[in-house]
Amino acid sequence: MTAKIIDGHAVARHVRHECREATEALKRRGVHPGLAVVIVGDNPASQVYVANKIKACEEVGLKSTVHAFAADTSDSEIEACIQRLNADPAVHGILVQLPLPPHFDVRRVLGAISSDKDVDGFHLYNVGGLVVGDDTIFPPCTPFGVQKMLEYENIPVEGQNVVVVGASNIVGKPMALMLMQKDATVCICHAKTRDLAQFTILADIL
Repeated sequence: MTAKIIDGHAVARHVRHECREATEALKRRGVHPGLAVVIVGDNPASQVYVANKIKACEEVGLKSTVHAFAADTSDSEIEACIQRLNADPAVHGILVQLPLPPHFDVRRVLGAISSDKDVDGFHLYNVGGLVVGDDTIFPPCTPFGVQKMLEYENIPVEGQNVVVVGASNIVGKPMALMLMQKDATVCICHAKTRDLAQFTILADIL
């Protein structure tokens, strides 16, 4: 089989065009979608990620606000900020940029986000919805992006052998669940997998 390079930039343009149309439709109904991003510390990679997210919001017409805190901020201060955002009707989505500084209880912080505003799909309610196949929850963004790439390229998933390399809560596990919902046969490999090539050679989609 001849390899085909997927143009991620083309996929992104297509998806952002769809998002802009959806945003404009909401605005015509009087709803002005807003995203709040919470970032703690000065991790350079996180700064870049947040800047890119804000730029993407601007491109599709979303209102975005950044709530930046010093690395030594307490858990309670961050949770108080999240609770204020939960209660703010102008905020429709909340995103806490990871990683957080080491002293944070990450699960507790993410759990403070209302499941209705949990755009990363990390809240246990949304994780549970993903497991049972509930289409109304927010899917984790990176696996959802992979799914959109497959759809854009008309790559069939149903009945295919799919190998996911990586078992993180952010990408690997939710990716496998989303593929299973599309009736793929999924194998998850990870750092302890013996003879990785034995699995990948059988993959229709890797």
